[in-house]
Amino acid sequence: MKAVAETIGVARSHLHDKVHRAKKPRGPYRKQEDDTLVQFVRRLVDERSTYGYRRITALVNRELARADEPPVNHKRVFRIMRQNGMLLARHTGRRTGRVHDGKVIVMRSNLRWCSDGFEISCWNGDLIRIAFII
Repeated sequence: MKAVAETIGVARSHLHDKVHRAKKPRGPYRKQEDDTLVQFVRRLVDERSTYGYRRITALVNRELARADEPPVNHKRVFRIMRQNGMLLARHTGRRTGRVHDGKVIVMRSNLRWCSDGFEISCWNGDLIRIAFII
């Protein structure tokens, strides 16, 4: 295996893992209590569809505290919501731009106008203000 690894240019441990790897990879992580928690989370998500996994976790833990049960981790609630398609759409920060393909229409001529103003600071400390109207 050493000669093959040197010839290919990879680590021997990588080749060993390739040869001795289990045939079927492990499935998604699940706990036995997840089935009852899924129903609980589903009810809360149906009531409050705009809440993310952190807010849902807070609500779950609040109700679990009332029942004298241990709280759940927010990562577990995230995993449950992800596996069951209950997560909110991710915010990308991009906005769809407004299309400016229309014409500006006025009731009669000479109604369309604009104005602007700005200041220029001079080296001697004077300030020049310029304003215009079109």
